[in-house]
Amino acid sequence: MPDREQRFHITDTQWDDARLIWNYHQMGHEPRPCSAAIGLGSHDLGVATTAADLYRAGLFRVIVFSGGNSPTTAARFPRGEAVHYREHALALGVPDETILIEPNAGNTGQNVTFSREILSEAGVEVDSLLLISKPYMERRAYATCRKVWPEVDVVCASEPLLLDDYVKAIGDEKLVVDMLVGDLQRVIEYPKFGFAIEQGVPEDVLAAYERLLRAGFDGRLLKL
Repeated sequence: MPDREQRFHITDTQWDDARLIWNYHQMGHEPRPCSAAIGLGSHDLGVATTAADLYRAGLFRVIVFSGGNSPTTAARFPRGEAVHYREHALALGVPDETILIEPNAGNTGQNVTFSREILSEAGVEVDSLLLISKPYMERRAYATCRKVWPEVDVVCASEPLLLDDYVKAIGDEKLVVDMLVGDLQRVIEYPKFGFAIEQGVPEDVLAAYERLLRAGFDGRLLKL
């Protein structure tokens, strides 16, 4: 870790660029009651924490925690993302009968598609969906859901953190900026492959993205 930090000193200007992208990734939706919720699996247990908060606020009666394992989560969640999310939500007081598990998804499209099937099998009619993700994944999750489940009204939610707080929680500045850049690349590129709807990217956000790429924040890029 020290070597990583020595190689990448993040300047104030680069932090400004990262905050611009962070803010763009968040949809700014007002949480409201929905037919169901999906907690999107990842390395971030804050998704399950947020789900518990939103359940206590009365915003859903059923949630699907979705996600198997990936190279970035296998060590942290050896029993699978969805299983660990469920355990955390139960510990926070979410009733077991509220939680459904989808343990096989390996990407966001599968998270939504497989969760839709689970909800249908459980007899849950869905016309509105609370989509709970990592803070910087809201926009990509929204664009993916609108592509694979266009009939449903999507409301995005995530842990209400500032970028500085999220960096402290993760503990790796370079990794967080890499992830912000990588998710923006996906927002830009996935529509070309039919994985998501297109999202307009403001010129200042795109310029910030390009500056960070040139500066070497490319650790989470897709190989296109």
